[in-house]
Amino acid sequence: MDNAVAPMSPQPLVPAPTGLSARLATVPLKPLFMLAAGAIALAAVALALSWGGGASQGSYKVLFSGLSDKDGGSVIAQLSQMNIPYRHSEGGGAILVPADKVLDVRMRLSNLGLPRNSVVGYELLDNQKFGQTQAGEGMSMKRATEGELMRTIGSLAAVQQVRVHLALPAQNGFFREQQKPSASVMLNLHPGRSLDRAQLSGIVHLVSSSVPELSPKAVSVVDGSGTLLTAPDGNASQGLDAQQLQYVQQVESQLQKRVIELLEPVVGRENLRATVTAELDFSESVSVSEEFKPNQGANVTAAVKQQQTMESSQPGSPTPSGVPGAQSNQPPVPATAPVTGAAQTLQGAQGGAGNGNLRRESTTNYEVDRTQRTTRNATGTLRRLSAAVVVNHRVNTDARGKTTSTPLSAEDLEKLNSLVQQGIGFNKDRGDSIRVINTPFRTEPSPKAEEVPAWKQPWLQDLLRTAAMPAALAFIGLLIVLMVIRPALRQLNAPPPAPAPGSRLNAVVDDETALPGPGSALALEAPKANEKLETARALARQNPAGVANIVRTLMNGEQATA
Repeated sequence: MDNAVAPMSPQPLVPAPTGLSARLATVPLKPLFMLAAGAIALAAVALALSWGGGASQGSYKVLFSGLSDKDGGSVIAQLSQMNIPYRHSEGGGAILVPADKVLDVRMRLSNLGLPRNSVVGYELLDNQKFGQTQAGEGMSMKRATEGELMRTIGSLAAVQQVRVHLALPAQNGFFREQQKPSASVMLNLHPGRSLDRAQLSGIVHLVSSSVPELSPKAVSVVDGSGTLLTAPDGNASQGLDAQQLQYVQQVESQLQKRVIELLEPVVGRENLRATVTAELDFSESVSVSEEFKPNQGANVTAAVKQQQTMESSQPGSPTPSGVPGAQSNQPPVPATAPVTGAAQTLQGAQGGAGNGNLRRESTTNYEVDRTQRTTRNATGTLRRLSAAVVVNHRVNTDARGKTTSTPLSAEDLEKLNSLVQQGIGFNKDRGDSIRVINTPFRTEPSPKAEEVPAWKQPWLQDLLRTAAMPAALAFIGLLIVLMVIRPALRQLNAPPPAPAPGSRLNAVVDDETALPGPGSALALEAPKANEKLETARALARQNPAGVANIVRTLMNGEQATA
C-alpha cells in the first residue's frame, strides 16, 4: 500500500529558555503566589511556636527583686521543685517567671515563708544623700535598726517570719520628763513549732538591749493570730503559755496511753476509746518566815551587839549628911549590871565629908537568835484527774461465721474500772473521777473514694492547656504545607508540554544530514480504511454460520474447505 506524505505547515522556531529568571518567566503566576504565601504563613507559625510554646507562658514578669543571695537561692530551689520556668534579669537583680503565673507563685512561696530575709539593715545607711534633714536621718536609723532586729530574730529555728516596730520619741533637753521608747514584735512560727518562756524572754531582752533606754517591760510580743505572748508589765500572762499547754498535753497523753495499754489486751484494739483530762496548778507561791529565840543555857556566850557606858560627877558642899553611925562610913559596894541590859543609876553613899553627886550609866545590847525560812511551792502540781473509758460489747463469732455481740457483766466492768484507777494513780481525796461504760460501737462503712476520670486529672488538664497552643500551631503549619505549598510545588515540577512541530532548533552535528527547513517539511498522508476488514465484517453479517464455522476450523487447526 502506498502512503503519501503530505507536506506540513511551517512552524516558527522558539529558542529554549536559559537561566533562572528566564525559567521563572515561563512558570505561571498562580503556583508562584501560592508558594510565596505558604512560605510566609509557615514562617509565622514557626515563629509563634518558638515563642511559647509561647502563648502558654506569655511574657516574663518580675517575681521578686532585690533579694539577697540566700533568699534568691531558696526561691530558685523552690521554683525548680514546682516545675516553674524562671529567668534572671540583666545583672541578676530580679527573678522573672511567666506573667500568667506571677500571682500564683507569689502566694505559694508566701505560704512557704519565702523570701525570708528580704529586709534592709544597716546597708540602708550606705546611700545617704547630701543635705538630708535630721528627721530623715532619724528615720533611716530607725529603719536600719528594725531591719537588723528582724534579721537576728528571723534566724531562730522556730521563727518563720518576723516584723519589728520601734517607737522612738524625739528627745528634747528642755523637757524634764522624757518619753521612753517602746517596741512591738510580731512572730509567725513554722507549723508545729512553739516558743517557751525562756525564748520569749530572750527575744524581749534582745530588743530592749538594742535600743537605748528601752525597758524590757515596754516590749510587746504577739504571734500570728494576734495573741499577746508577753504581759504589759513584762511578766508572764495569767493564762497558760505554750510550754505549760505542752506539758499538760504530755501528761494527758501519757495517762491515756497507760489506760489503752492496760485495756487493749483485754477488750481488743478496736473495742476501746479512752480520754484523760488533767488539771494542773501552775501558780507559784513563796512564803517567808522568821523566828526569834532568847539566849538559852548558862554556858552560852551571848554576842554583844551594842554597849554604851556614861559617867558624870558634880562636886558639892562638904555638908555632912546621912545617918550617923558606922554604916555610913563604909565604902560603896561595886555596882553590877543585869544580863538583860537594863540600865541602872549607880550612886555612891554620901559621906559626910562633902555634898558632891556621882552618876554612872551602862547600856549593853545583845544579839537575839533569828531563823528565816523561805518556802517556794513547785509549779505544775496535779490538782485533779478525770478519765472516761468506753468499751464495746463482746463480739463472738460462731462456726458458721455469724457474729453476735453481748454486753459485759458488772463484774467485768468493775475489774476494768479498777485497772484504770491503778493505771492513772486514782486519788479519792484529790477529787479524781473515773467512768467506765459498756456500749455497742456503731460501725459505718467507710465511704469509697470517688475515682476521678483520667481526663479530669489536674496534671492532664495542665498538660493539655500547655500543649494546646503548640499543637494548634503545628496543625496549622501542616495544613499550610499540604494545601498550599505541596500543590504549588507539584505545579512547578510538572513536565513541560510537548513542543510543537518545528519548535526546536536544528541539532549541530558532524554530518551532512540536515533537518528539512520550513519550506521542505513533508506531511504524511492519512491512512486509508482497511478494505479486507470491511469485507470480513460484511460477510459476518450476511452469513454468521459460515463465519462461525471458519473460526471453529481455525481454532481446531484444520484447513477450511472452500
